[in-house]
Amino acid sequence: MTAIVAAAAVMASAFIKGSIGFGFPTLGTPLLSLVMDVKAAVVILILPNIVMDGLQFIRAGAPVATVRRFAMLLVFGALGTVAGTRLLVALSARTAALTLGAFILAFAALNLTGATPRVTPRWEPWLSPVAGLVAGVVGGITNVPGTPLVMYFHALRLGKRDFVASVAFTFVVYKLVQFATVAYYGLLPAVVFGRSVALTAVALAAFAVGLRVQDRLEPAAFNRAVLAFLTTLGVWLVLRNLR
Repeated sequence: MTAIVAAAAVMASAFIKGSIGFGFPTLGTPLLSLVMDVKAAVVILILPNIVMDGLQFIRAGAPVATVRRFAMLLVFGALGTVAGTRLLVALSARTAALTLGAFILAFAALNLTGATPRVTPRWEPWLSPVAGLVAGVVGGITNVPGTPLVMYFHALRLGKRDFVASVAFTFVVYKLVQFATVAYYGLLPAVVFGRSVALTAVALAAFAVGLRVQDRLEPAAFNRAVLAFLTTLGVWLVLRNLR
């Protein structure tokens, strides 16, 4: 039963990832945490995230300009990922779940209100390292670096293609660093890695369907439904772990 629930959670999250360009760890991590320890959920979802974001970046044309533009964001994001993963090792499962719930609510509130600041070209070189560091620490602890990254890329007023390419490329780099870090700290034993490989195959099937939706349908209404679900799930995680 646990395997079925895990597969369903990954498929739903991968479909959303394909449809709107992000959201796989945001949704997948709390869903998997319903049937397993949140730390295990974080680790298991790293590999499928790397594969999907790699494919998404290639599909966007793998623009070299994106790599150059966000080089400093990636460097500081990698440092933050190492620090966040080290905190994940030290935190209790309850604290990690509370942190995850809080960031889910922050992510939902951010998108529902649309209250994102504007970053001008003048400020971008100074703010990119800060955004990268924050995203890395958050991602290392919760597997959800998307909250600060999505806010930052929206603040840059990126177009759809550039937004998808930027999210995909930065996630690939962060997740590669996170993957190496969790392996170093002993959080990726053979049995967990095997589950991660199996769930990657499951994720890719749903991801392919989601990409078709992204190409053909307006995702706004669907995204609102996802955010409503995330809000409910985030509240539930916080309340459950505050008891």
